[in-house]
Amino acid sequence: MATDTRPTRRPVMLPGHSAPAAGLEAPFEMLAACHDRVERMLALQGKLQRHLLDKGCDGPARQAARDVMRYFDLAAPLHHQDEELHVFPPLLAGPDAGLRKLVQRLVLDHRHMETAWLEARRTLQAIAVSPAFGGLPLTPVQTVALDQFAALYRGHLDDENSIVYPAAQAMLPPGAVQGMSEDMMQRRGVHPQRQPHPPAL
Repeated sequence: MATDTRPTRRPVMLPGHSAPAAGLEAPFEMLAACHDRVERMLALQGKLQRHLLDKGCDGPARQAARDVMRYFDLAAPLHHQDEELHVFPPLLAGPDAGLRKLVQRLVLDHRHMETAWLEARRTLQAIAVSPAFGGLPLTPVQTVALDQFAALYRGHLDDENSIVYPAAQAMLPPGAVQGMSEDMMQRRGVHPQRQPHPPAL
């Protein structure tokens, strides 16, 4: 029997995606799980700020900065793409003027988050490469950069979880949800789990 020697493409393992194929086959559950991960990363960022004041810049501080950067560099942009490609368009095209206005604001939030991330990342990068030393009070500019970035997400996540996701999920037909799942997998380099063929009778 011939052996398939073609190289297999490994899925891109992003923070918060421990079981990517299974999660992405249920895209709205995956999106909600990403929000949980965002909240954990923002909480880690807050702990990092307190740690710098209490213990200074040490190994755990540098690792925390790298973890936060990795998530918002890799996973967050894909998450925003998921929403803008699949969740927001049916609501923007729908009859509910209130939903359309809310979604338009959420799209603007994404642009503001991208800009705010550039500033927050500069601070985190400085921490990640800093040599170990005692208490490190962040400058006012650095503190504002981190605080503003975190603040942008709070109301944004609440509106998506409580209003936008349920509305989009109710509106999308099964075929559109399947297409959403396949696109999310493709952009992450994940192949769907195929069900085995039933035995021939």
